[in-house]
Amino acid sequence: MKLFRLLSLLLLAQVAPAKPNPSFFDLAAVGAQGKVSSLQAYQGKVCLVVNVASQCGFISQYGGLQKLYESRKEQGLMVLGFPSNDFGGQEPGSDGEIQTFCKANYGVTFPVFAKVGVRSGDQQSPVYQFLTASGKKPSWNFGKYLVGRDGRVIGFFGSTVAPDSKELLQAVDAALASKATSRVK
Repeated sequence: MKLFRLLSLLLLAQVAPAKPNPSFFDLAAVGAQGKVSSLQAYQGKVCLVVNVASQCGFISQYGGLQKLYESRKEQGLMVLGFPSNDFGGQEPGSDGEIQTFCKANYGVTFPVFAKVGVRSGDQQSPVYQFLTASGKKPSWNFGKYLVGRDGRVIGFFGSTVAPDSKELLQAVDAALASKATSRVK
C-alpha cells in the first residue's frame, strides 16, 4: 500500500507541474479505482472539498453533502470527497469498501476519491498540500474547503459546520453567483 501511494504521488507530480500561481484545477487525484484523474475536469465549477471518514461522529454529513450537491450541481457545484484515516483512524476501509459504504448508506453520487493523507508531512497528498497552503488546516474529519471557479481557496469550514448550515450555504451560493473569487475566510 505504501509503494502504491508513493507511485501515485510521483505520478501526480508529473501530471501537475509547478506553476507560479497554481490552481486547484492544475492538480490530479487518484480515483477510487486507482486511476489518476486531472482535477481540470472540474475547472469553472465551484468545488466543496471534504475530508471524509466512514466511522466518524460527523458521518451524517454524507447525507447533507449529497443533498447540497443535488440541489446545486446544475448551478455548477461539485462536492469532492477525499477519505482519510488521519484523524482517529476513522477510515480504515479499503477504497472499494468506502465507495460501497457511501453509495449504500447515503446514496452518494458525488466523486469520492482514493484515501489520502490530509495532515502536513510526508504522507500529505498534493491536493491537501495545495488546500492547506491557504493557512487553514482541518483538525478533524469533515473539514470543508470551498474552491472558487478560478481554482483558488475562498473559504474553510470546520467539521462542526453542517452542509445545510446558513454559513456554508451562503458561501456556496455567493461562489456560484460569482465568476471568480479568491479569498480565504
